[in-house]
Amino acid sequence: DIMIQPNSIEYLIRALGIIKDVNVPYLIIGAGSNLLVRDKGIRGVVIKIGSGFDEINVTDQTLTAGSGATLTKIARTAQKFGLKGLEFAVGIPGTVGGALVMNAGAYGGEISQVLQTATVLTKDGQIKTLENKDLHFGYRHSRFLEEKLIALSATFLLEKEDKEIILNHMRELTEKRRSKQPIHMPCAGSVFRRPPDCYVGPMVENAGLKGYRIGGAEVSTKHAGFIVNVGGATCKDVLDLINFIQETIKNKYGVSLEPEIKVVGEV
Repeated sequence: DIMIQPNSIEYLIRALGIIKDVNVPYLIIGAGSNLLVRDKGIRGVVIKIGSGFDEINVTDQTLTAGSGATLTKIARTAQKFGLKGLEFAVGIPGTVGGALVMNAGAYGGEISQVLQTATVLTKDGQIKTLENKDLHFGYRHSRFLEEKLIALSATFLLEKEDKEIILNHMRELTEKRRSKQPIHMPCAGSVFRRPPDCYVGPMVENAGLKGYRIGGAEVSTKHAGFIVNVGGATCKDVLDLINFIQETIKNKYGVSLEPEIKVVGEV
């Protein structure tokens, strides 16, 4: 119903206080790059963490970024200062906050591997700085999900490296992403979590579902682990396609696929 974008921690805390006083549902989002919004929309208040929370500071081998900073921006900033460890993040279409919540990763790297501390806002309005070990990181999981913590900023401990070496690595990963993923098509990223000891894309492709469509939703012809909007797709189209893929893979391989994208909004 309403979307607000706080420009400071004080504004965020004030807004949350009012929202809770009037008992209105709310949803915190970053870039929203892994969200699938139901066709009836989102009831209540959407709080978008973006500008106002996107400052980046570098000191020696640490980089501190607000939760609204984009992953590509922090990766590029680290490279400019000759710091390696965030190359995997270049091209991931999300923010630091979203990456902390989901322990985002790609090409062998994950946020949890380089995170030193995170400053968070708790449900009862306290600001705390938590160590990496206290954040319960797992595959696409963290304490943020367990306790609905709101990420405010993160400090990453990186390593010194030649700027050109880092830049070349980033270029390699960018080219790999561009050649293998449908980055120029509307989508919510990788649809399913990776099951143990297998890869979703090849399973879906081998099941003959590459290019399969329901309405405007299509299993990407570039990478079968993605669903793209080829024009006019509804949330229902996407959810129906997800269900069809899950049923097909379960029947063919006996594997249960769990969605990685987050579905939000009124049922």
